[in-house]
Amino acid sequence: MIAAYIDEIIMFCAGLWMASVGFGYLPFPGNPANRPPVVRHFRWMGPLLLAIAIILAAAS
Repeated sequence: MIAAYIDEIIMFCAGLWMASVGFGYLPFPGNPANRPPVVRHFRWMGPLLLAIAIILAAAS
């Protein structure tokens, strides 16, 4: 039971970070020239992860 809450908190924080990086509120750590191409998908992956975390929290 507690593990599920911890998983949802981690998922929510990761989604918040991904959305912040994707929309440009936070810089991606490291050299900007060596950014992986997946970073451009953070703009939609972050809010999706937030939504999944909220749905899972509401369901439990």
